[in-house]
Amino acid sequence: MNTPLAERMRPKSLDEYVGQEHLVGPAGTLTTILKSGNLPSMILWGPPGTGKTTLARLLATQKERPFYQLSAINSGVKEIREILQKAEHGGGLFTNKNPLLFIDEIHRFSKSQQDSLLGAVEKGSVTLIGATTENPSFEVINALLSRCQVYSLNPLNKTQLQSIIKKALKKDAALSQKKIEILEDEALLKISGGDARKLLSALELIVNSIPEPIKIDNNVVLEKVQTNMAMFDKNGDLHYDIISAFIKSIRGSDPNGAVYWLARMIAGGEEIKFIARRMLILASEDIGIANPTALVLANNTFQAVNVLGFPEARIPLSQCAIYLACSEKSNTAYMAINKAQKKVEETGDLSVPLPLRNAPTKLMKELGHGKEYQYAHDHLNSFVEMEFLPKDLEGQHFYEPGENTKESQLRKFLKSRWGEKYNY
Repeated sequence: MNTPLAERMRPKSLDEYVGQEHLVGPAGTLTTILKSGNLPSMILWGPPGTGKTTLARLLATQKERPFYQLSAINSGVKEIREILQKAEHGGGLFTNKNPLLFIDEIHRFSKSQQDSLLGAVEKGSVTLIGATTENPSFEVINALLSRCQVYSLNPLNKTQLQSIIKKALKKDAALSQKKIEILEDEALLKISGGDARKLLSALELIVNSIPEPIKIDNNVVLEKVQTNMAMFDKNGDLHYDIISAFIKSIRGSDPNGAVYWLARMIAGGEEIKFIARRMLILASEDIGIANPTALVLANNTFQAVNVLGFPEARIPLSQCAIYLACSEKSNTAYMAINKAQKKVEETGDLSVPLPLRNAPTKLMKELGHGKEYQYAHDHLNSFVEMEFLPKDLEGQHFYEPGENTKESQLRKFLKSRWGEKYNY
């Protein structure tokens, strides 16, 4: 049976739906709305595995609406327009009922992609249900947000997760034929993190890796799941391992490794802003002064992916990753601020030398603020030798130029200005 257990156990009706009583319970918000006969466009906001996709499908079934689903990871404006055109010019394709358009991970859509939904939502030619794990106040444009109701979904509690396990063991065609005994469920519930999909994926993985009779306890769960983490958990340890491999490939100047791990992150549904943000940090931490343009490109990439969204965003991400991997490397800016911060912790708030102090008033000038300060631009080559550190730190070096083309030039420049004081 190739269909995953989590998909096989997806509820077929609201009566089978587990959790979110505040929305679909007897007195739930959506229950009341369904009884009224209306269904507004909405944003479902909650952690993974809390039933956002299932709820959207069940609402469509309940209202007998045509259901269309897009994923913001691999859909663009073109796909959105195709569905909207069908809804508006379908020639009876949708009878008299407007379709329900479900967009998973809507926060990954760029502003322009979200803008393309506005007209249809406003006219009511489609009912939009967007699902997001991120705060919609920050990730969904105001114009779209104002046209949608926002409903929060909560992680499933222990009792709800246990009921899902019991139901799977009893009703699933494959599992119900096996001799399975749950001796302990603490580890299984903890690994799920309130995520029904992760819970069922872990359960299926364990069941398929143990011969009958299958006895599941905490030790078995930890052993089997940790060994096969990549098979079901793209947001746990594997998430950090892959981003680590990506960063280390760029730091190690291997563009092939960088692009491969980038592709793995995209396939795993990694947040594009997270990827771009990591490259922005790396551009300063690992390349820094060796190639200041790297930071410019990384920042432009961060801005670009916010405008584009997937799938187009993969191209500037790839461009940036390759460029950073092929760049000269230096961590001297990173090391310099670390040294300076450590020294601040050790020495506390040392006094600012009088020549360096601000002197906006007559009194401050009389107290010696700014006295003996020499304005660099009044001197040859806009340089004059004077001390810029507190007295107790005179002669201290925080920045040490690296061994690369750019910083070799900086080393010569500093020596030409400071002489032996900066004879690195």
